[in-house]
Amino acid sequence: MNMTLAEAESFYSAFILELPKNNHVETIIAPPFTALGKLSELNHRSQKIKLAAQNMYFEMSGAYTGEISPTLLKEFFIRYVILGHSERRTIFGETDPFISRKVHAALTAQLHPILCIGETLAQRDAGKEQEVLEQQLSASLQGVSSLKFENIVIAYEPIWAIGTGRNATPEQAQETHAFIRSILAQLTNLETAEKMQIQYGGSVKPNNARALLCQPDIDGALVGGASLDPRNFAEIIKIGNELS
Repeated sequence: MNMTLAEAESFYSAFILELPKNNHVETIIAPPFTALGKLSELNHRSQKIKLAAQNMYFEMSGAYTGEISPTLLKEFFIRYVILGHSERRTIFGETDPFISRKVHAALTAQLHPILCIGETLAQRDAGKEQEVLEQQLSASLQGVSSLKFENIVIAYEPIWAIGTGRNATPEQAQETHAFIRSILAQLTNLETAEKMQIQYGGSVKPNNARALLCQPDIDGALVGGASLDPRNFAEIIKIGNELS
């Protein structure tokens, strides 16, 4: 819940000026729902970025007060939708089967889900991170056709590395991403798993982005706080361009 409509418009104007002239990095921002309409209008003219929604419900319409549907999102030329974010899981109690219904609905609506997975500090300390990640992937992607896996982005958020003072090293992040890709290969096939994008989302900033993004199984970043500053966010994208 950051940025009013006016603030989001100001951010967008500053951000596109900071982007590299020949930007090869797929660049997506996920503003609040209230700003999607205006940013869609601005972006329709420049086409410099893509837009994502921060969440959605799995029904296409109906009496679900306070929710937003894939049908409504597509009016704003939305391409991506973030599903299963750690805050949705921990604060709002969303379960893997619930998230799975959202994944299926997004794919039906021809949206690209950015499926977030990740373990807590307690789970990490107990050595259960792989068990947790495998469960989240298997349950959230249950019933998804292998043909649709390439339309899904996986975002690994180590919850224990967000705001705890404990950061994942690039080596730890790479090890976990490689494990995630191995689970995806089991759920679909190795060729498809190799093509899928797996993003890292554990407090990515300009000062650690290069070390993370140069890892072989880290295909991008789900940027949190650093994305609120257009210059910092663009700096991460510039690093991605240098590595691409």
